[in-house]
Amino acid sequence: MKVLIIEDDREIIEAISLALQMRWPEANVVSTRLGAKGVELVESEYPDIVILDLGLPDVNGFEVLHQIRLFSDVPTIILTVRSDEADVVKGLEWGADDYIIKPFRQMELLARVRSLIRRQTPAEEELLVYGPLRLNVMTGQLNYNDKEVALTITEKRILSHMMKNAGHVVTHSSLAEAVWGDDYPGATDSLKVHIRRLREKIETDPSQPQLILTRTGIGYFLAKPE
Repeated sequence: MKVLIIEDDREIIEAISLALQMRWPEANVVSTRLGAKGVELVESEYPDIVILDLGLPDVNGFEVLHQIRLFSDVPTIILTVRSDEADVVKGLEWGADDYIIKPFRQMELLARVRSLIRRQTPAEEELLVYGPLRLNVMTGQLNYNDKEVALTITEKRILSHMMKNAGHVVTHSSLAEAVWGDDYPGATDSLKVHIRRLREKIETDPSQPQLILTRTGIGYFLAKPE
């Protein structure tokens, strides 16, 4: 496993590196304090996961995330002191797979890393079919009404869980556990962002969804195919 840390605080880099290597002695940790260099390392080092700070000395972390998403869907966790809801929403909308606020708990961070890496690639190819939806779980490629739609890892997990439980309401808690491995505080708000992005990709009118429906206060469900 190769982990890329883009962070300008040396103590935090050392703390994360120590935690990773204690849990996974074979882990290869690569780090940089510069956002521009981080983008280059994603392209040249092929990390399995990226841990990204927003407060970098050269480039805003959001811009780093944007640049990464132009060519890579590598799982990315934002790790930052910025706790405003607007920042959390922006990070998830721009393609982060998770958002953790400093100070962080090391075991929680390791659990999030493990969850993203474990779920990145299924053990074998699986094709899920529900009405007009056809989802390749391995590649994240969705075919919907003869249209090919590329999903992020998080979007793929959300839709996969909903398709496997088609005909039932998927609760916020069960969906969070399927996507991140646990139902953490703020998971429901994060899910709302990812659901909105999913709707923008596949719904004719995202403001009036006809496929991914909401059960207020409970969760989401897929509409019955016609």
